[in-house]
Amino acid sequence: MTRSVSVLGSTGSVGSQTLDVIAHHGPMHFNVVALAAGSNATLLAKQARAFHPRFVAIADTGQYLALKELLTDRPDIQIGAGADAVVEAAAMDAEVTMAAIVGVAGLAATMAAVARGRTVAFASKECLVAAGPIMMQAVAASGATFLPVDSEHNAIFQVLQGQDRGGLHRIVLTASGGPFREWTTDAMKAATPEQAIAHPKWSMGPKISVDSATLMNKALEVIEAHQLFAVPSAQIDVVIHPQSCVHGMVEYADGSFLAQMGPADMRTPITVCLGWPQRIDTSGQRMDLNALSQLDFTAPDTVRFPALSLVRDVLAGSLADSIIFNAANEVAVAAFLARRIGFADILDCVARMLDDGRKPAIKSLDDVLACDAASRELALEFINGKIAA
Repeated sequence: MTRSVSVLGSTGSVGSQTLDVIAHHGPMHFNVVALAAGSNATLLAKQARAFHPRFVAIADTGQYLALKELLTDRPDIQIGAGADAVVEAAAMDAEVTMAAIVGVAGLAATMAAVARGRTVAFASKECLVAAGPIMMQAVAASGATFLPVDSEHNAIFQVLQGQDRGGLHRIVLTASGGPFREWTTDAMKAATPEQAIAHPKWSMGPKISVDSATLMNKALEVIEAHQLFAVPSAQIDVVIHPQSCVHGMVEYADGSFLAQMGPADMRTPITVCLGWPQRIDTSGQRMDLNALSQLDFTAPDTVRFPALSLVRDVLAGSLADSIIFNAANEVAVAAFLARRIGFADILDCVARMLDDGRKPAIKSLDDVLACDAASRELALEFINGKIAA
């Protein structure tokens, strides 16, 4: 049976790997309905030629003419540009929508996909961090199947299948430790963007790679787990596991641990989501058990990596705290990648924004977006002031 798929964020790391899995199975198994991307018109056009979607959307309106020119000989492919076009792609009737737009920028499109009540494979943790309760209410209202793509949450999702949730003792998320796992605080202060994105295990985009280097990625995943699995902060732990073979574990009341293992390859959880509830073949690498000499698990250093301490305060606060936490980080990471601030300044900015005190009540998606925008503006003011000083 052929399954129809839309890919939002198709030119990014997860989107590109999703198309790799689809290509591995061929058109007899997957039919691409729509593709949406940010600004890479060249790659989007190449993907459109390879997968023959009915509709392609590019968020950057300045790239519309370039995309149209690249597809001028393909009148069968409808082209749209701007945020509304991306939402239109998300709302198309596909059995599975891969929501892989990085950051809160993907929130409106993801909500449009959820509203259709089909399957949404969800790879943008920032959306769930900023609007978790609102998104999960929308999932319940539409009856959508909501599948986590993050390797850790995909692991927990698999482990929880068929288990008695009443016997759950805790969820354990694993972290590789990133490229600076053994670096001193002083050494990390001098880290460059190139060093921060050189992840030792995973192939990811620059923003997520920097988040992994600060362990903010894991802090955001704690919030994501809290929202996805309705588990309180006290029942969500993080351990450093540099081999990146065990992606998530659940401890039950009887002392049993159930874990999911696999290669450090995002195509594994992507394949799980595309095939769910069936198990299908992956285009990714296979894990060689004979090559595993040992598996290490250690507690994270929350002094060198304060994100994992800050997130506990965030979960003890309101939804506005989560929005600020994510927004300030996105702004600070962008500034670091642009070489405007240092590596240690990223978490400094986040902590300062959380202490700001301007935390409105969040009751709707509009409230989420307004708080997000205000938080970004304040974070940018702080960064600009720090640079000027």
